[in-house]
Amino acid sequence: MNKDEHLIFGIHPILEAINSGKEIDKLYIQQDIKGPGLTELRNAIKKHKIPFSHVPVFKLNKHISGNHQGVIGFISPISLHDIEQVIPTLFEQGKVPFVLILDKVTDVRNFGAISRSAACAGVDAIVIPSRESAQINADAIKTSAGALNHIPVCKVQNLTDTVLFLKASGLKIVSCTEKSADTIYNVDYTSPTAIIMGGEEKGISNQLLKNSDARVKIPIVGEISSLNVSVAAGIVLFEAAKQRLV
Repeated sequence: MNKDEHLIFGIHPILEAINSGKEIDKLYIQQDIKGPGLTELRNAIKKHKIPFSHVPVFKLNKHISGNHQGVIGFISPISLHDIEQVIPTLFEQGKVPFVLILDKVTDVRNFGAISRSAACAGVDAIVIPSRESAQINADAIKTSAGALNHIPVCKVQNLTDTVLFLKASGLKIVSCTEKSADTIYNVDYTSPTAIIMGGEEKGISNQLLKNSDARVKIPIVGEISSLNVSVAAGIVLFEAAKQRLV
C-alpha cells in the first residue's frame, strides 16, 4: 500500500503528472522493463529533463505493493527554482548573493539539517544535482524545521556548468574540503559567494575543486579527523554569516 502522498506509480499517472507540470523529484524505472506506453514516458522524461534511475524490481516493491507497471515517481513537496533566474533577481534586489552547493549529499536528514542551517545563516539558494542527491520528501522538510518551504532549492543537470555560470555572474566559488592548507577563516565571504560542500562518501568532485576560486578546511584539533557534513556546513556557513554581519 502506498503510504507516501507524494509517491505516484504506473505509466499513465506519471505521464499525466509530468504533462500537467507537476514537480517530479525523481523517477525509478525497473531494469529491462518493456511494454506499451514506455516510449511515450521516456520521451516525456527526456523533454522535461526529469531525473530517473534504472533499478531492480525489489527497490520499487519497497515503496509500493501492487501493480506499479515498473515505474514509480516522487512528486516534490516544494517548488523548485532555476538558478539562472535566481541570481539575476538577487542582484536586481540589491543583494550580495550567498549560495550553497551540495555535491551529492544523499542522506535525507543531512540535507534537511543543512537546509535549516542555510536558512538561518542567510543563504539565498541551495543548488543540488538532479542525480545522486537526497530525495526532497517529508523527512527532509521535517528535519529542516520547515526551512525548505522558504529557501529556494535549485536542481541542475550539471554542477560544473552551474559553477561556471556562477563564476561568470561574479560569484566567488569556495570549496570546503580537507584537501586544503587554508582554513575557513582565511577567506573573505562578504562578496558574492557560493560555498560547495561535498557528499558523505566521496566529498567534492575533482572537477568542482578545479573550478573553485578557493579551497578551505575546518581546522580539527581532536583525535577524530572528520565532521558530519551537516555539522561542517553549519560551521562554514556561520563563519560566512559572521563576516557578512560585521
